[in-house]
Amino acid sequence: MAGASNWLREERRRTLGDWAAFCLACGHVQRFFVEDERKLEASCPACGGELRSRCPSCSARIASAFAIECEDCGAPLRPAEAFGVPIRRPPRG
Repeated sequence: MAGASNWLREERRRTLGDWAAFCLACGHVQRFFVEDERKLEASCPACGGELRSRCPSCSARIASAFAIECEDCGAPLRPAEAFGVPIRRPPRG
């Protein structure tokens, strides 16, 4: 099953973009390709809030629209909740 999920993830990235940017205020998400990063606006097109596409600590790009911590350095990217709901589901156990 992991092979199918990896294939789907890679296909989605090739179609929608390799990286994600999200608004800290309203949660708007925009995927983009490396070559289009310079075209990203600094503010959200939906509400005008900060559009974050890189980790504020280490400047690594953000791979997931649901990221709350940087994959490279572990620094927080945004609060773990949006509108009173957790952004990521707790792990199954």
